[in-house]
Amino acid sequence: METTSAINIGIVEDQVLFREGVKAILNNWDNFNVVFESADGHSVIEKLGKTTVLPDVMLVDLSLPPKDRKEFSGLHVTLALAELYPDMKVLILSVHDDENFITELVKHGAHGYLVKDSDPQELHDAIVSVHTLGSYINARTLKAIQSSMGRKVKAKKLLVNISPREEEILRLTCQQLTAEEIAEKLFISVKTVNGHRNNLLIKTGSRNVTGLVIYAIKNDIVSII
Repeated sequence: METTSAINIGIVEDQVLFREGVKAILNNWDNFNVVFESADGHSVIEKLGKTTVLPDVMLVDLSLPPKDRKEFSGLHVTLALAELYPDMKVLILSVHDDENFITELVKHGAHGYLVKDSDPQELHDAIVSVHTLGSYINARTLKAIQSSMGRKVKAKKLLVNISPREEEILRLTCQQLTAEEIAEKLFISVKTVNGHRNNLLIKTGSRNVTGLVIYAIKNDIVSII
C-alpha cells in the first residue's frame, strides 16, 4: 500500500528504547515524517497546542504513566484527540492482544490497533491505511469486535433507516476500499460516496470509519469466518 504525499506522524510512548526503535523504523520510509513525540499521555494536548506541524497519524501506546497517581492511558489520549483534533488519526500500539482492549479502543475513537510484536511492514501499511482510508482493520481486530458483539441478530432492526445503497457502500467500506474505488465500482461520484458515508456516520452514531465496521459486524452485515 503506497501513498504519494508524506504523512506526519506523532509517537506517544513512555519506553525510550521502543520509541527510538519505532522512529528508526519509520525513518526508513521517505513517505513518513516524525513531527511529534511525548513520553506520557497527559501532556499531549498541551504539547500539540505549541506544535507548528500537527501529526496526521498519532501512534499511541496503550499503557502510559499516570499523572499525580491518576491514570492517563492510551484510551484517555484517544478520547482527548477525538474531541480536540477530530481529523487526527489514532493508531494504538500495545503489548495486549486482548479482545476487550481492542474493542473498547476502537469503539471510543481509535482508528486501528496493532500489537507491539507486529512486523515493520504491517506498521507501515497500518499508518498508510488510517491516513488514507480512515481505519486499519486487520483480521485480529475484526475477530475481537465480532467476539465482543456475539452473534446477536436482534440489532438488525437498527438497519431500517439505512438505504440499500448505503448498506452497499458500508459493505465496501468494510472491505477497506477508498471513496475513489467505491465510486468507480458503483459508477457514482466520489462526492456521492462521501455523502452516503457521512449519512451512515450520523445514522449509526459512529465516530469514524472504524465505528462503521463495528456497526456492520454488530448488525451481521459483514463477518469473519
